[in-house]
Amino acid sequence: MAPTDSHLPAALRGLRIPAVGAPMFIVSGPELVIAQCTAGIVGSFPALNAREAEGEPPMLEAWLKRITEALDKHNQDNPDRPAAPFAVNQIVHRSNARLQRDIEICHKWNVPIWITSLGARPEVNQAAHDCGGIALHDIINDRFARKAIGKGADGLIAVAAGAGGHAGPQSPFALVREIRAWFDGPLLLSGAISTGEALLAARAVGADLGYIGSPFIATEEANAVADYKQAIVEGGAQDIVTSSLFTGISGNYLRGSIARAGLDPDNLAEATPDTMDFAAATAGAKAWKDIWGSGQGIGAVQDIVPAAARVDRIAAEYRAAGRRLAAEFC
Repeated sequence: MAPTDSHLPAALRGLRIPAVGAPMFIVSGPELVIAQCTAGIVGSFPALNAREAEGEPPMLEAWLKRITEALDKHNQDNPDRPAAPFAVNQIVHRSNARLQRDIEICHKWNVPIWITSLGARPEVNQAAHDCGGIALHDIINDRFARKAIGKGADGLIAVAAGAGGHAGPQSPFALVREIRAWFDGPLLLSGAISTGEALLAARAVGADLGYIGSPFIATEEANAVADYKQAIVEGGAQDIVTSSLFTGISGNYLRGSIARAGLDPDNLAEATPDTMDFAAATAGAKAWKDIWGSGQGIGAVQDIVPAAARVDRIAAEYRAAGRRLAAEFC
């Protein structure tokens, strides 16, 4: 247990290391979430990843049943090493026609951690609270952070420069310091946290937990094609391109996947959420499926391994880095 986590909500305390596996479109599913949670960190997935054919029962409900039962079984079999809780990411945006349905399903299954993105809505936070959960909101600057807390979020996920997917432009040092000037609640930091040393740095700058995404793409449980996983292993920060073209919101993507879609990574048009029509412009290539998201920290990822092994490595690095610094300051 982290020695300074007593101020956090119960769902974020007692983790093996202070880390949350970030929800990644397409990539995060039950297999990865279960592996992350049983390895001792929070696992998460976007609700929209659970897709069903028209007329079929909601896949989200099936996923929540599977995850809940798997973690319960793990806890029964390993009472001295219980699983971490899981989280579900809700895209709180007017384009998400499933939002209300998915909120009701998550409420029914008492999801312990709710992560909201692309909009802060009091009713979503209230739904989390009504079933005993907590709500964490993605933000990219101090203004959005204040709005999220004002609308009832329990904690914040500071998405800084270098993060995968919809990353913000600000340095993590600047972003965390501005938030900590007024907010003493749960604060997670996202942005190229691929090693235990980076996780320790996130704690040192003022975050409670690290938010780790891209390293888990290169795991056996990730729902990513083999080429995507290998691109993470072979890539580095120079292979990341920032563009708003694919979703209308600035995000970080692998250069090679953009080129494979027939586009020039160095000459991408800009887009907005209201005008972007990438599918029509690129003969069906889509963000996340064909254009692969990634953060800048992938240079530290050297192999494709089980998610538990990834957690083991980060945990060992985190504790070794802590011991080195403790010796220096003693």
